[in-house]
Amino acid sequence: MTLTRFVTKSAFRNKRRSILTVLSITFSLLLLTFMMTIWHGFYIDKGSTESALRLITRHRVSLTQAMPISYREKIRTIPGVVAVAPTNWFGGQYKDPKPENFFAQFGTDPDEAFKVLTDFKIPADQLAAWQHDQAGVVVDSELAKKFGWKIGDRIMLQGTIYPVNLELTIRGMYTAPEPTSSVYFNQKYVEEAVAFAKGNAGTFSILADSADDVPKVAAAVDAMFHNSPQPTKTETEKAFQLGFINSIGNVKAFILSICFAVVFATLLVSANTMAMSIRERTREVAVLKTLGFTRQTILGLYIGEGVIVTLIGGVLGSLLGAGLITALTHAPGMGLFLAGMKVTGSTFLLAVFVAAMVGFLSAIVPAYHAAKVDIVEGLRYIG
Repeated sequence: MTLTRFVTKSAFRNKRRSILTVLSITFSLLLLTFMMTIWHGFYIDKGSTESALRLITRHRVSLTQAMPISYREKIRTIPGVVAVAPTNWFGGQYKDPKPENFFAQFGTDPDEAFKVLTDFKIPADQLAAWQHDQAGVVVDSELAKKFGWKIGDRIMLQGTIYPVNLELTIRGMYTAPEPTSSVYFNQKYVEEAVAFAKGNAGTFSILADSADDVPKVAAAVDAMFHNSPQPTKTETEKAFQLGFINSIGNVKAFILSICFAVVFATLLVSANTMAMSIRERTREVAVLKTLGFTRQTILGLYIGEGVIVTLIGGVLGSLLGAGLITALTHAPGMGLFLAGMKVTGSTFLLAVFVAAMVGFLSAIVPAYHAAKVDIVEGLRYIG
């Protein structure tokens, strides 16, 4: 029997305890993988090159506060600004209020929206058709697949914020780098039906000429309206998304606390299992020593057992975590928050590394004490 086979068989000598330990670690690493993926998506992934050139201007006080549409032409005069498109959240209901029927709906300017959204691809004829139909709408291609929409179909959005129902005709389908679960229609449709919607914009989407212009444009926009009745806050598209997410609480601290708690709990479970397993085999250690096994070899054998058990749980947990992320990105109402998220290779390797380190740390102390056991004392041990 080889040492590898010996370690593998010893790791699962007590099958019930080993399987329960593996399951515990699997669940812990599933949660850890999930939280690390969220962290990566929110705080590490910078998005596409095109999205890094986009800025969002909103009211400094709150997203619920509107800004004058006249800000748009003033923003255009700032050096480094390529295009500006106003955006308004409609917040209507499609069919019914069930989560599976929820998607984002934005009123905007059809003539300039895709000059800002440069990484969103739409056929030229479909874009032109939308621009010439005030009651037209363009939809995310993945959203269209979900609902079975086709060009020319009509959809009804029941107003909840604005007292108007929009009957829109699908004129185009765009493809984004990542699914957006969003539709865009002509804001004039709402303005002609609702008096208080005229002359206002919820946000302005701005395209900067280069990466160097991004901070300059942001500072210039906010300085321009600093003393106005409606001051602004301009930030990159990624920062805007993070700000929206952080409005529900300190997400970063929450994720970190969950990750540390998971690692600590996994370490306790694994350490308890290894301590019990090695203590029960004190006489076996003495026998191994009589057969010529050195302290270093015995130490390596027992550490190997711990690492194997945690690695199995870590790999299973990471794979299940990847499946969970995939399922949640397609779950009703989750697309806006988890769009494009997936378990990257680096996240998977980090999760597996954490699992291996937990196995190593949980086994090293009991394995070290076992390796020091005197042969005579070990053979006398009754446990």
